[in-house]
Amino acid sequence: MTDGEFGSEFDGVLDGAFGGETGGTGGMAGPTRVESAGEGRVDPFDEALALANAAAPVRARPGTEAGAGAGAEPTTVRVPYATRETAAPRSSTAGGGGDVPYTPDDPFSLDDPAACGNGRSSTSRSSSSSRPPGHSGSSAPSAPSGPEGPPAPTASGPRPTAAALPWHIARDIAERAVPGPPPPETSALGDVLGRTLAAPLTALTDLPSFDTSAMDGWAVSGPGPWRLDHPAGAPEDGPLPGILAGHAPTEALHDGHAVPIATGARVPPGATAVLRSEHGEVRELSDGGRRLYAPQPAPPGQDIRPRGQECRRGDQLLPAGALVTPAVLGLAAAAGYDELTAYRRPRAEVLVLGDELLDQGLPQDGRIRDALGPMLAPWLHALGVEAAAPRHLADDADTLYAAVAESTADVVITTGGTASGPVDHVHPTLRRLGAEVLVDGVAVRPGHPMLLARLAPHRHLVGLPGNPLAAVSGLVTLAEPLLRTLAARPPAAPYRTPLAAPVHGHPQDTRLIPVAYREDERHGLTAAPLRFHGPAMLRGIAAADALAVVPPGGAERGTELELLELPWSAGWSPVSSTGWTAPGGA
Repeated sequence: MTDGEFGSEFDGVLDGAFGGETGGTGGMAGPTRVESAGEGRVDPFDEALALANAAAPVRARPGTEAGAGAGAEPTTVRVPYATRETAAPRSSTAGGGGDVPYTPDDPFSLDDPAACGNGRSSTSRSSSSSRPPGHSGSSAPSAPSGPEGPPAPTASGPRPTAAALPWHIARDIAERAVPGPPPPETSALGDVLGRTLAAPLTALTDLPSFDTSAMDGWAVSGPGPWRLDHPAGAPEDGPLPGILAGHAPTEALHDGHAVPIATGARVPPGATAVLRSEHGEVRELSDGGRRLYAPQPAPPGQDIRPRGQECRRGDQLLPAGALVTPAVLGLAAAAGYDELTAYRRPRAEVLVLGDELLDQGLPQDGRIRDALGPMLAPWLHALGVEAAAPRHLADDADTLYAAVAESTADVVITTGGTASGPVDHVHPTLRRLGAEVLVDGVAVRPGHPMLLARLAPHRHLVGLPGNPLAAVSGLVTLAEPLLRTLAARPPAAPYRTPLAAPVHGHPQDTRLIPVAYREDERHGLTAAPLRFHGPAMLRGIAAADALAVVPPGGAERGTELELLELPWSAGWSPVSSTGWTAPGGA
């Protein structure tokens, strides 16, 4: 897909959300409207550019311009991304239908750092602006060891907040940020677990490939009783030799005769059924022979798996796009495959930012434990992504620039640093790299200051807020849809479940809250909201089965809400392809 094609698709997504030229909002909470010069109406393409490419429109209130009357219309001012660092700040509520009064005690005030996840801490750091301007607190060298780039921006003024995109629109943009997965690769069976088939799985042989005994017992021919003969050369006083799995019978079975057979063994020609060992009785005859009796007749075909019962050669076993599970590997091996053609796993690199973070021991001396590093890599593995151990970077602009510039990963994921404090270096780094910002802020709580940027064709950066639950919100909102497209995994089917209890909502933004499944006499399976769902908390998500998508205004008990199931809710395994373990692990 070319950049123009992506822009067209992207414009269509936003145009549909904003109501196109009709001026409707499509239920969207918050984007600032951009008016076409001289026409007095919304230009969807102009608006898409403003919201997606971060040329943030800044509204001037009526009457603030020279000569403006009390009833004058608002004026739109273009602020290019490259100059936003020095532009005047504006309220994050500008696109939400008017300013909302700030109340410090209101946990959902749009300007409350605790409500949105301020983009800094990996646990509960309240504000990155508490450091004096110009002081990074970093012990890292000031110059990167990697490639040299443009100097770090020196502007110290606050960066105006871009219009936050509605949550569903942001997810759509992330999913469409790449045209599709990279070219598929053919690999040995042992290397394709968790990947997506790029071609249908077609049977290379009949399954089973010969008539097979389904039970231990006797292969019999015709109605009983049956004579059990010793094959030539077999000792007369020993146990009767039989047909074992992996050994082809050499002689046909004659009518009225039987031969012992093991499960999985090839049924000899002439056999009409298999009599289970517990259903037969062997009696000695006066002439020294043996005869097999059964209390019930053995109908033709009993306990025989006929050739081709499961499939015939050429049958499609699984379509392209199927996820390679352990069971799929077993089926492929049974069908004769030594290797499969599948899309490769996307490669992600996690950069954990912050001087205040410890990777072991108890929090002390103003420093806190890194909660995101141990969590993100296994979470990405569960999504089918290759991710090495996260790298911890100090709060230094050049260090971050070098790490992102040198990365060869499909997706770079940063934690913290997405706001506009003195040591929040993600936005300046993107400007130095000439990146294209696709999403800069999402109308969701927690996790408001998340972002998505295109570093180069087929390479992206997802900036997660630093607070843990806010980072989880960014992961499921932006990283997961992008990585799912790269891995050629289909989106999960929409899933809605009634609430077990009412949930308070944000006035304008979507909320993501942890929920656990509970049985209810009236509603059946329900989603019970969990406590401890603040932006800096992980206690709720650790006990959760899913995240509930709460619309603005909240929802009452019994309301069916969209659920985002967590990977481990569907049988996630902690075993990763890289063998990485959390710090302190064995």
